[in-house]
Amino acid sequence: MTEYSTIYRIVGIVLTSAVIRASSNGCPVMECWFVQEKPGRGGFSAAVTQEKSLMYIRTDPDDSSIRQFRPPADIDLSRVYYVTDPSASFCHAPLHPPEGSVTKPQCEINPFQPQPSMVRWATSLTESGQSPIHLQADWFSVAAQGLDGQLVLSALMRAPSGSKEPQVILSVTSRTASVRARLGERVTLDCGFWVDPSSPLSGAGFSVEWRYQFRGEGRLVLAYDGKKDWLADTTETGAVMDFSALHESGNASLVLEEAETRHSGTYICTVYLPNLLAQVALDLEVVEPPSLSIFPSPLPLVVPGQAVTVQCEASGFVPLSLELAWEFVGADGKSRPLGQGSVTGHKQALDGTYSQSSRLELDSAKMDLGRGGEISCVAVHRGGTRKAKVTLNVIGVSAPSTEDSMAMVAVALGLYGLIKVFSWTFSSTGTSHGDTKDKKEK
Repeated sequence: MTEYSTIYRIVGIVLTSAVIRASSNGCPVMECWFVQEKPGRGGFSAAVTQEKSLMYIRTDPDDSSIRQFRPPADIDLSRVYYVTDPSASFCHAPLHPPEGSVTKPQCEINPFQPQPSMVRWATSLTESGQSPIHLQADWFSVAAQGLDGQLVLSALMRAPSGSKEPQVILSVTSRTASVRARLGERVTLDCGFWVDPSSPLSGAGFSVEWRYQFRGEGRLVLAYDGKKDWLADTTETGAVMDFSALHESGNASLVLEEAETRHSGTYICTVYLPNLLAQVALDLEVVEPPSLSIFPSPLPLVVPGQAVTVQCEASGFVPLSLELAWEFVGADGKSRPLGQGSVTGHKQALDGTYSQSSRLELDSAKMDLGRGGEISCVAVHRGGTRKAKVTLNVIGVSAPSTEDSMAMVAVALGLYGLIKVFSWTFSSTGTSHGDTKDKKEK
């Protein structure tokens, strides 16, 4: 039985791969989880169920070729959907895994219930208070993340009641799910949306909201009512959006003119249509490596047995995590670690950056520093590794080094040569004067 089970598994994998390959020239077959809540009992929270699901994607509603594929046996036919996506939002390369890839894009399908939005910048979309007949259908929300970790997608799909052929009505995408920036840089958080032009909701107005969250706290960054062309008042500064591009092409990207430490966190881009909304979340991390300085610099001359204290200060870095260490490179060019030294606690500046320092006592006798060398302070940070150097000179060491011995020999030879030259010069001069005197006497 074990051998037959193994064979069935292999056949199942082959069939699944064949299905995916069959549609590889178009949009991918997306493997998803269908997640929904079971009705709660006795006031307890509802239980969540997960079922394997497949979405066969097509961009042309008249394309019937996807109907020829048979789903794997381990997927319930009630969780197989034949999706029409005219925008090709689900056809991006990061959502299409290579053949034979074990890693799959993340995908989750949930039932969705249309309802009016209560936020001020979206109430104008449902001012009539009437529920359109168009909303009387089966609605689903899909959240997906690409293999590159950068593409995120949120879509709302509508299907006639009881049908398994939904059509994408609204899709919101971002290609910057994770962004890293340095202090002062201009940052663009990508967000765009598409509305099905054949839907009655197209042209009925939209609203866009950007919200910030970090460690349980949040704030409204920007909110815009596209139907009334109204921008909500917020306390946020330095955050802008191109409203012309927003209306023309659905470009809802947020631009932060200068990255600050307070900008690190999660940004949620939400697009509202009448009774509908879809959103994507993006993470921004502001990273700045430390600036290093060593005190005192230069170091004083040290005699054998004398100790000198050196301090390294790292400042202006964010985020908080930092590792400080010391290194010594002797006259022989060999490097060895000197440990972390005495590390102080972090201090935070008014701009949100941090500083930290380390002290190290250099004892020329205990640490075997020889005639000195190069002392380095090394800081390891998410923004990169930084190093500061200072020279240590130990004087009065009893045994000269090989280099010193060679230098002394060279100096001695040079002095000997000079003495010989002077000797020959004076000797020649004395002889010349003697000859001249003898000639005069004659």
